Amino acid sequence: MTTDIDTADDRHVCDRCGDFLPSERLLVLHRGVRHPDDLTADEVEAYREAYYEEERELKSFRIRALGVLVVLYFGFLILFIIFAS
Repeated sequence: MTTDIDTADDRHVCDRCGDFLPSERLLVLHRGVRHPDDLTADEVEAYREAYYEEERELKSFRIRALGVLVVLYFGFLILFIIFAS
């Protein structure tokens, strides 16, 4: 029988504070932000890679969001010009 409640097997647990996180990437980012002094060299490298990947994703999102806003702005401007004339 399956339930909507996640089990411990579906989540990743921080071994330092016991927080449950839904993915390995979020666990790596959590450790880098919340426990930076306790990281090994491999964990620091994994955190840096995850951080840079997150930065690339955010930059891409910001550019796409700006593009959508510009299209909406000029779309409404053109509609206003057409229907207000």
